[in-house]
Amino acid sequence: MKHEPLAAPRTLVQRALSGHGAIGLLAGALIYIIALSGTLIVLDERLQRWEQPQVADSGGIAPAAVQRAIEAVAASENGKPLTTHLYVHMPTEGLPRTVVTTDHGAVYVDRGGRIAAPEAHAWTEFLSNQHIYLHLPITLGMIVVGALGVMLAALTITGVVAHPRIFRDAFRLRARGNRQIAQADWHNRLGVWTLPFALALALTGAFIGLGSVGATLIAKAYKGGDVVATYGVIFGAEAKPDPRPAPIADAAAALTTLAQRFPGVEPSYVILHDPGTRGQHVQIIGTHARRLIYGENYAFDAAGRFLGTTGLSDGAVGQQVAASTYGLHFGSYGGLAVELAYVALGLALCVVTGTGMSLWLQKRRRRGAASPRLEAAWAVTVWGVPILYVVLLWLRAAIGPELPLPAIFWGMLATATLVSLVRPGAIVPRRMRSALGAMLVATGVGHALLLPSAVAGIWAINLALVAAGVVILWIEHAPRRTQPDHP
Repeated sequence: MKHEPLAAPRTLVQRALSGHGAIGLLAGALIYIIALSGTLIVLDERLQRWEQPQVADSGGIAPAAVQRAIEAVAASENGKPLTTHLYVHMPTEGLPRTVVTTDHGAVYVDRGGRIAAPEAHAWTEFLSNQHIYLHLPITLGMIVVGALGVMLAALTITGVVAHPRIFRDAFRLRARGNRQIAQADWHNRLGVWTLPFALALALTGAFIGLGSVGATLIAKAYKGGDVVATYGVIFGAEAKPDPRPAPIADAAAALTTLAQRFPGVEPSYVILHDPGTRGQHVQIIGTHARRLIYGENYAFDAAGRFLGTTGLSDGAVGQQVAASTYGLHFGSYGGLAVELAYVALGLALCVVTGTGMSLWLQKRRRRGAASPRLEAAWAVTVWGVPILYVVLLWLRAAIGPELPLPAIFWGMLATATLVSLVRPGAIVPRRMRSALGAMLVATGVGHALLLPSAVAGIWAINLALVAAGVVILWIEHAPRRTQPDHP
């Protein structure tokens, strides 16, 4: 009796390659959007300054001026419900402006503590919120983004396992000639070069996003379902509220005490909890040089007397790790040099994500199973998303910061995706790339002409936009052998 030969078991490499492709198909578009928006918000404060160049920088601000700013903002909100928290963003290198935020809005204040202008960086905020929770309800969105972080980590690991020669060929790049070979080499080489970065981002993003799930489970098991109390163990607990009215807390005294007792600490935020009530207290987040932690929490009573710290800088190891996660993920721990490195590595991660799906689609085409609708939809994702970012910026500049930018973005992206599925021939990647390049140049030049500024940081962003647009146009229109136009 004859028996059919048994199929050989799939090797680890084959299984890894299949898993790599499956995860990429499942989550590729959202990972790309999160990677691109995350790359941009590394420069969050600098973009906020660039978006509102007409607001004068306040530079350093004295404790007494901070107090006047707090009192001015509180007075401006008379007749409104009391804010639960009042935040003062202290001037930083990236955003040398003082910003006071309450439950009702945010304003810039000048060096004397006077209200200068409303904060209206809607476009920058749109990018930040898209990266953090994809404009979903915040808890659900952070869980989704955290899960995508897990998938990115899995993609990174399976990508390495699926290519046994990936480290051996780390510096072998065939950028000329066949477009598909060039894309494959860029995908694999950048995948190796960004491996530690991608893993760090994926794991810290998963930790931040899925932290709410873990906190909820711990709260149900040990804190009677009180999630706030669970977070309080790590980041500090809220004081017992007392809603009876009282004069506004003395933040100036708290800042003065901080400077005297901790001379090496730079205050980044001053937070009044339940301001204007007897239960109010002051919290100052102070940054520590050469530390990954986002800062230490310094607690003061309403009179500005020092009460203690939370322990993020010198407490339990778990506390310090939790406080370090944010800086490591967002690149906010080393100034402009680290930010630029994160931008470069983030763009490389976007290239890896974009070329991964393109290579899979090209492989299907070679096998006679072309997917023109999927190819068009992927082109809409890779090139349509940055085009939409620029369109939203133009709309915000022309109409105002009140526009519902998230709804406009997702509506336009859904419409473009629908067009790509119904009429894939209408989506021409080369034209989209050319349009993006021209739009970046126009944005940089237009910003410089319409919103002139002598600030070097604002000029640098305009020059970077023009340079990026010129590079895209040069690459797209440089003489080369005609090849199929893939995303």
